[in-house]
Amino acid sequence: MRLQISTQLAIFAALELAAREGQQLSVADIGEKYGVSSHHLAKVMHVMGRAGLVRSVRGAGGGYQFSGNARRTTLLDVVQLFEDANSAEQDSGAADATPEGQALRQVLSEIDDIARATLGSITIATMRKLVERNASGNGRQPKTGQQRQRGPLAS
Repeated sequence: MRLQISTQLAIFAALELAAREGQQLSVADIGEKYGVSSHHLAKVMHVMGRAGLVRSVRGAGGGYQFSGNARRTTLLDVVQLFEDANSAEQDSGAADATPEGQALRQVLSEIDDIARATLGSITIATMRKLVERNASGNGRQPKTGQQRQRGPLAS
């Protein structure tokens, strides 16, 4: 699954801010870490602010704070702010009129459903734990096929 840059930035910003509960970070600080322009990130933060996930703190030393509940806010909550939920529903023309096209559309729709369910089951708090595991070197994926299929969130 590919996510737009704005979506990725929103997830990164939510993770950064959730890790610093009660503190604020500037758009410049977050943008510098991820190598993106403050202008682009400011637009992302504005959307997240309207959704109630972050709040702006004005004045000297101001910035943004995470205002969502990290244990209840899911990746899907963030992704839906920036991604078209009906991307698989796009008309592919005459191909959909064939049994092959209809079968392919059905499979792609199921994949989208699974992706949405997975994103909806992973909270910001869970992602923070995964980030911390990866940062400490304990999040490396073993080369065995069975564990790799389980995904990085399996313990």
